[in-house]
Amino acid sequence: MNVPLGRRAAAEAVGTGLLVAVVVGSGIQAAELSRDAGVQLLANSLATVFGLGVLIALLGPVSGAHFNPAVTLAAWFTGRRAPGGLTGRDVVAYVSAQVAGAIGGAVLADAMFAEPLVGLSGHDRSAGHLLLGEVVATAGLVLLVLGLGRVGRASAAPVAVASYIGAAYWFTSSTSFANPAVTVGRAFTDTFAGIAPASVAPFVAAQLLGAALGLAVVTAVHGPHTAATPPHTAEAPPRTAEVPPAETESAAS
Repeated sequence: MNVPLGRRAAAEAVGTGLLVAVVVGSGIQAAELSRDAGVQLLANSLATVFGLGVLIALLGPVSGAHFNPAVTLAAWFTGRRAPGGLTGRDVVAYVSAQVAGAIGGAVLADAMFAEPLVGLSGHDRSAGHLLLGEVVATAGLVLLVLGLGRVGRASAAPVAVASYIGAAYWFTSSTSFANPAVTVGRAFTDTFAGIAPASVAPFVAAQLLGAALGLAVVTAVHGPHTAATPPHTAEAPPRTAEVPPAETESAAS
């Protein structure tokens, strides 16, 4: 089955929006129920793990469940010369849908908890060690997502990607945004999960650097990409020139 680009973009918008709603909403709930920072982070990370795994399993067969411009760009770069690779038109549609969905998800979470619908975050995250955390988190995500496809373990993606993001919440100093669209969306909520608008550009730059590093490691470990192998869902069909489903690579929080 070939999925039209419009439906794939819709899946990316819905998936990214719900992912951000999970991240922001669980952060608000955790901050309301506990004053302990560790408990708050634990609740936020667990909700993200479960929510992300479900979203990948549900929407992966439609769009590939990227939910993340860094993943989309990595998928395009590795498959750009292969018959089943993403096109430039796909990338524009995916990234636009992801950013719009992320902003919508933050607004939705604020609305559910009676927060101001659009409150720009005051949570500064501009320190150098946090940017290093984003480089590491995104590099690991891209290595995982592309590596799963290279070793024929696409079906493990919902569990593997969600598990990695949950772990990265704790082993990275930045709590693993690892996603430019989610970063932009989280600037629109002045709550536990927010990020100050001034910190967005450095975070996104660090994430893109991390994506490039992840691509380099994938090539070093697995060799050059020679075929468009969907890393996520075994049922995802090859792309055609007109209405192909994207490579099934997934997102981050």
